[in-house]
Amino acid sequence: MTTTVLVTGATGGIGGHLLTALAGRDVTVRALVRDPDRLAGAGGVEVVRGDLRDPDAVAAALDGVDAAFLNSPSAPDAATTQIAVADAAATAGVSRLVLLSQFAARADSPVRFLRWHATVEQHVHDLGIGHVVLRPNLFLQGLLAFAPLVAATGRFGAPIGDAAVSAVDVRDIADAATAVLTGAGPDGAVHDLTGPRAVTHAGIAAALTRATGHPVTFDDLTPEAFAAALDGVLPPWQAAGLVEDYAHYGRGEAARVDDAVAVLTGHPARTLEEFARDHAAAFAPAG
Repeated sequence: MTTTVLVTGATGGIGGHLLTALAGRDVTVRALVRDPDRLAGAGGVEVVRGDLRDPDAVAAALDGVDAAFLNSPSAPDAATTQIAVADAAATAGVSRLVLLSQFAARADSPVRFLRWHATVEQHVHDLGIGHVVLRPNLFLQGLLAFAPLVAATGRFGAPIGDAAVSAVDVRDIADAATAVLTGAGPDGAVHDLTGPRAVTHAGIAAALTRATGHPVTFDDLTPEAFAAALDGVLPPWQAAGLVEDYAHYGRGEAARVDDAVAVLTGHPARTLEEFARDHAAAFAPAG
């Protein structure tokens, strides 16, 4: 019998790559999305219209599913939403729930996002459902938020100093998720997903300089200046959480490198240079 895999967050950065990776496996792929038109080009995917906050849509999406990937947009109620979906997965008899968490998640963290992820992890563990937790570090693709500023000014900034972070490419996160959704590794495993080395933001600027052929400079900002730059760009709760994230990075708490990507996928984790090369057009000046 063919395994059926449900992907939530299928129109996001990880979800899109995950659908592509799963297309090469002998599985039936289902996606729960609010706007099915956004998956019009994803051939072979069973699409269920709905929102993760809609219990009926979630139940319909989980019907007959063997493995599910749980990821949700960043929101103040993200932990509550994910807990409800995990409960529904247990009720539906899902054999393996793959939970996307975050590197260094813990209940006593000063970073709200890490506390939220730890809460969901603990709930899933207590449910007794077969599960695997993926804890990716800072997404390299998160740097694309700086791309318009870099393209226009050749500069970007954050409050991190010379602290290094083992940032990971979302394509590797999708590849690792594909592996565990299709049976790799034991239930209950927690995998830290990182890049092959820790990199500083000055090093990121240097890699973008080489990839674009145009000078890129990193500015070390104060937390206050960073928060001011985010004002009006992100909701206040999200901006405050991002400042907490960067304080976590600045303390050197996200520099450790793990080999989980290579172990799970069979290929090395993608490098900063590969990311910069593949996304150079986004950071390059217009014209």
